[in-house]
Amino acid sequence: MNLHSSRTSECAECDMGSTVDLINSCSHLHSSGPGSPSHETWDGGRLPKIQVLPEASHGEKTKMKSLFISVMKIPLLFFLLYCFVCSLDTLSSAFQLAGGKVAGNIFQDNAILSNPVAGLVVGILVTVLVQSSSTSTSIIVSLVSSGLLEVKSAVPIIMGSNIGTSVTNTIVALMQAGERSEFKRAFAGATIHDCFNWLSVLVLLPLEVATGLLSFLARAVVNSFQLQSGEEAPELLKVITDPVTKLIIQLDKSVITGIALGAEHMRNRSLVKVWCGSSIHTPSTNDSLNCSSVFDCKMALTSQGTAERCHHLFANTNLSDLSVGLILLAVSLLVLCSCLILIVKVLNSVLKGQVAKIIQVIINTDFPYPFSWLAGYVAMLVGAGMTFLVQSSSVFTSAMTPLIGLGVITLERAYPLTLGSNIGTTTTAILAALASPGDKLPAACQIALCHFFFNSFGILLWYPLPFSRLPIRMAAALGERTAKYRWFAVLYLLLCFLLLPSLVFGLSLAGWQAMVGVGAPFAGVATFIVLVNLLQSHSPTHLPKKLRSWDFLPHWMHSLKPLDKLITNTTAMCCSPARSTTMATVDPEAPGSPDTTNVKSASVMFQGKVQLAFDNPVLSYQDESPPQPRVFKLKGLERCNSTPL
Repeated sequence: MNLHSSRTSECAECDMGSTVDLINSCSHLHSSGPGSPSHETWDGGRLPKIQVLPEASHGEKTKMKSLFISVMKIPLLFFLLYCFVCSLDTLSSAFQLAGGKVAGNIFQDNAILSNPVAGLVVGILVTVLVQSSSTSTSIIVSLVSSGLLEVKSAVPIIMGSNIGTSVTNTIVALMQAGERSEFKRAFAGATIHDCFNWLSVLVLLPLEVATGLLSFLARAVVNSFQLQSGEEAPELLKVITDPVTKLIIQLDKSVITGIALGAEHMRNRSLVKVWCGSSIHTPSTNDSLNCSSVFDCKMALTSQGTAERCHHLFANTNLSDLSVGLILLAVSLLVLCSCLILIVKVLNSVLKGQVAKIIQVIINTDFPYPFSWLAGYVAMLVGAGMTFLVQSSSVFTSAMTPLIGLGVITLERAYPLTLGSNIGTTTTAILAALASPGDKLPAACQIALCHFFFNSFGILLWYPLPFSRLPIRMAAALGERTAKYRWFAVLYLLLCFLLLPSLVFGLSLAGWQAMVGVGAPFAGVATFIVLVNLLQSHSPTHLPKKLRSWDFLPHWMHSLKPLDKLITNTTAMCCSPARSTTMATVDPEAPGSPDTTNVKSASVMFQGKVQLAFDNPVLSYQDESPPQPRVFKLKGLERCNSTPL
């Protein structure tokens, strides 16, 4: 058999593939055979019209379509990011409507604020309630400038507001709970800010109480300069978002400040701004104006100037502040979740293949030796600059959280970016303080400088040396724990930002004796547990045999598995009672039931693995899906199956 006949028979044996593939692979055989038409005959016949040119044009159209879709994803991403930022602003307004007056009442008791621990938790609670560190800082500035609060007593509140402002990106991380690995990275990237703030407070708060270091440095800097009130720094992000957010809601934030300063008539005023305009006389804290109703406000304001009604959705409503706040809270959370899910999907489709690798290399690369240590400090400058541009550390860190979840930014690189964001928001606060009126200028500058020194000393403590970067290891451990127990994220959020601060605040109301009586044993037990854990992991031989593990304690005291089982069973009963009833009524020994011997043995093996995974934080669920058999394919065999090997 000659070469031509063998190739012909080989192509005839091919039983897979399309007609176009057969023509492309075997057309040269027919054209070279006897009696086959020449090239001129193919040009003049009907065969070239079979779709050779349309095939090429179809490929070009597909490429153009994919290119157009890829290009349009970029403006779509910016639009989703814009909606995401607007929803964050509306979320802050919703929290202020729901808890702003409560925050003002918390600030009103100056005797409690003189206690540094109580001041710390007050700063956390108020910032969580109003979702804005700038609002809580402005209240503190008003209290200091009016003489109701000393700068030294205000420093712990500033530290608390620095902790409370990180709750926003932790909430954003919860939106990526659908995929385990993404949720682990995103939650670790969000909580690295919390870990840094808590560790800095543990060191700097006792130092400030003992020596007054931060307040002394701030006062020295203010006294060394002849400060004069200047123009307010432009807020670039507000210029872009205000046209949308002001159509939704506008707030009168002076109400919260007035309540904090003790103005009783402010309690009857609504936070929802009804009347706007530059010619209107804005009631101060000394005015006895009651704006509890729209009619009263209109009568009072029209007697003092030209009234102009605000143009937003709730300007004409009769709903209470709490009702408006709950409505905005539900809507803003819905928009926030939707935008974040869509942003993650768009980023997943854009940042794939070589593009993702290039971006990962650019963001996470280090400088060549011996300048590799400079990369982190450059990342700090980038974080500070971006935060200065958007005028909000919450916006920057919240926008960075999905990228950490996708793996585009590593946890080690997210840490200096977050630290730079802390510095960027303090520079913004300093510029805002320089624009304060003359009577509030020294107090505002001292508060802003205390905030700056707190973050600067925190960076000096927890970044320069590699072994001192404890927040990275703490956040990674929290991410691992959250990947195993997804409900742990909600528990962490409620415990660290609501329940624990509320408990400490309640103890502070009972007096410092009650706080010391409860806090000292708790701090002693916590210190003992931390030390024993460190010795168990590094040097167990120095411990008694009984303390080398926590197995002598009840299971619920050293493992989250019992609580996880309780939560899982409760959720299953609430969500699918029919399924749980069906599973409970299955009789394995009934006739016709499948043989459960292998199932039981597999279940025992799986339970053993689960036990190890729950009790050992290093282990993860790598065996959740059964391994698929490997399939080896030889190129060419899928098309010509009869070709002999």
